[in-house]
Amino acid sequence: MTKHLSIPFSIKSHQDDGFFCGYASVFDVTDHHQEIVGRQAFQQSLHKWRAKGRLPKMLWQHDQRKPIGVWDEIYEDAHGLFVKGRLLLDLEAGREAYALMKAGVIDSLSIGFRSIRALKDPKKNARILEEVDLLEISLVTFAANPDAKITAVKEFAVSDDIVRQIKELSEMLKSRRLTQERK
Repeated sequence: MTKHLSIPFSIKSHQDDGFFCGYASVFDVTDHHQEIVGRQAFQQSLHKWRAKGRLPKMLWQHDQRKPIGVWDEIYEDAHGLFVKGRLLLDLEAGREAYALMKAGVIDSLSIGFRSIRALKDPKKNARILEEVDLLEISLVTFAANPDAKITAVKEFAVSDDIVRQIKELSEMLKSRRLTQERK
């Protein structure tokens, strides 16, 4: 006779290697080109991308010949242009970029865009970008906007805590099996 044992078990989070997120642009920061991206500058462009059922390309160092991944999510929040994407690890460039990201060598993001509406702010000696057409978002070594950073790089690694939990579960199953066999 087969007996079944119900044990609650859940995996809270698992994502394949290559996933990362961050801010491709941060609002109200004067960048190295003396430009400041204003709040909601991406709103119309993102709306157009979504209407097409697509998102901008993910490039390596703004090189149009080097797409290295895909963006899964792009939206504006109070801080800036938040992005979540994944590198294509089947590509050599994707694997290399991922290794550099995990090591902290590559930690910046940058946008490729066309200015739609901008005005000059003489007090800040900068151009305020009120609306832009977002063309692409790149992983870069140095970003024009110093606050445009990768905030998290996820990988699936077996931590000591996971190993401990698996051992505990194994011991619990053995104990319950022995208890069932004795009955």
